[in-house]
Amino acid sequence: MRHLLQDTGVNVTVMAPVPWFPFRGKVWGGYSKFAQVPKAEVRNGVSVEHPRFLVIPKVGMGLTPSFLYQTAKRALKARLDAGEKIDLIDAHYLYPDGVAAAKLGETFGIPVVMTARGSDVTEIGRMPGPQSLILKAMASAAHTICVCNSLRDELISFGADAGKITTLRNGVDAEHFREVEREKTRKKWQVSGKVALFAGWLIERKRVDIMLDAVAKLDDVTAVIAGEGPLLADLKAQVNRLSIENRTLFLGKLQPEDMPSAFSAADVLVLPSEREGWANVLLESMACGTPVVSRAVAGAIDLVTCDEAGVLVDGDDPQLYANAIDKVVSAPENRDKTRRYAGAFGWREISLAQEKIFKRAVREYN
Repeated sequence: MRHLLQDTGVNVTVMAPVPWFPFRGKVWGGYSKFAQVPKAEVRNGVSVEHPRFLVIPKVGMGLTPSFLYQTAKRALKARLDAGEKIDLIDAHYLYPDGVAAAKLGETFGIPVVMTARGSDVTEIGRMPGPQSLILKAMASAAHTICVCNSLRDELISFGADAGKITTLRNGVDAEHFREVEREKTRKKWQVSGKVALFAGWLIERKRVDIMLDAVAKLDDVTAVIAGEGPLLADLKAQVNRLSIENRTLFLGKLQPEDMPSAFSAADVLVLPSEREGWANVLLESMACGTPVVSRAVAGAIDLVTCDEAGVLVDGDDPQLYANAIDKVVSAPENRDKTRRYAGAFGWREISLAQEKIFKRAVREYN
């Protein structure tokens, strides 16, 4: 969005609803964080509103689009009643956000553009109930954007209108993601030899266990895990079983400003995820000079197309990942080549394409 504002004449305000929760404090777990979110704030000069909507954990998935719609309807009506002019609703993630946004568009007579980002298609979109609602929302919306070709293909296989879907990949901020403090960070980590990095949530579909199994087969590679999540204890137990404690480092969750140095310090980024849309982490790593080993899914297939980018792996055999990691770290491409390759994936052309879709949606709606 920041690049859209920078590269086009679009004006943006953001409505980012959060689940309602009445209590604060660690004793209430993760949901207590929502109670701390302000009702409104300004980020990077953009006004952001955070209305609350009801979420019923585990059993309320089918109701969430309706709850989200009701909350957003009140907030949007207040803006319109105050005289604010809104030409278009831009919704990201098809369910529940896109479904709710499409209904908002119908209620207020505003065109809607939605963006599919990954598991909203490859996981939620495969469920019969949500899929039906997603297809209905797509039919109502002016257009749908997908971040990679495989998401577009899958939506079409569900029955969506191919003529109303465009693939626009994500870009990378090359000013932020660049090689910095490589040796300083490696010294801080107290690692030598080759470093394989994973960065992301420690959840089942990310398959960090495959990476650890692969590293166990490579005597001179250290595994560095940046992230947190419910599988942390299981992954630490796996490290103990594999007897690679002396060459595994768990960093915990890193702040955005720390990610360039982490990418820079690694020799390869490993992403064995079962499902992804356009995994930003791949391009961010390359922009820092570090090639990748990724499962051959979704956006990775569009992105990892040459040696300087890295290697794709089919399936979940740890030996195949070990072979791919070994290939990358044993005969590395010049890190400058990897950075130059990533540099071709800038944001400006994406922003201009977004603007074109937005303008057409408004023009055709009116």
